[in-house]
Amino acid sequence: MEAQAQALAEAVSQAMYERDVAVRALGISVVEARPGRASASMRVRADMLNGHAICHGGLIFTLADTAFAYACNSYNKSTVAAAASIDFLRPARLGDALTAVATERVRSKRSGIYDVAVHNQHGEAVALFRGRSHELASAVLETVTP
Repeated sequence: MEAQAQALAEAVSQAMYERDVAVRALGISVVEARPGRASASMRVRADMLNGHAICHGGLIFTLADTAFAYACNSYNKSTVAAAASIDFLRPARLGDALTAVATERVRSKRSGIYDVAVHNQHGEAVALFRGRSHELASAVLETVTP
């Protein structure tokens, strides 16, 4: 059963990534997808810097939100964000390789809570994100082959 759940999470992730124009345009890669967990990475480019020459907070939020989205959709239930917050802990700079790891904390009925930790290539915490999800009445993949 665990292998089947893992295969489904990977299939959902692949389908979502193919449709996710914004994520691909930002150079975000989905590194891992498991039931209730996902990680995504992004390298900070020059066009991502703000007026302080650090990565724009909205782009760090987008990276964290991406990992959150892939984690909460991993069960093949179309799921969207109901709310999210982020704490920025240190700046990300040009060339930094950021990784966001989303972990499911609670999932019940049609809602869930996910924590996302964003780290740089040195393992330093850049941001902490918490997302609350809401499950819709549809599936990501209409047909699933075992």
